[in-house]
Amino acid sequence: MPKKKSKQKWSQDVTDKSDAMDLKGGVFKQPSAKKIADSLKTSAEHSDRRRASPFQSAMSMLNFYINRAGKQLSKSRLATLDRAKDELRKDFSKEPKR
Repeated sequence: MPKKKSKQKWSQDVTDKSDAMDLKGGVFKQPSAKKIADSLKTSAEHSDRRRASPFQSAMSMLNFYINRAGKQLSKSRLATLDRAKDELRKDFSKEPKR
């Protein structure tokens, strides 16, 4: 018997039911990489749903969003999100990747 297709994507299920931290609404739609990074940092530091360090949790959420949005992101939006990674590293006093 064929498996019934779910209307909800697995990524939404992960977002809803996982131990991922709670994010402020629209965090990834903010125009500034610094604002995105600051919001992720704040959420990671205040979350009691995370299992990893605040830095790892924040970076994972940013990468998860980038990977799930995929080809739907414009080049300029992807560039902003990549700059947010660098800002996040700065916020947590980590070495920037280059």
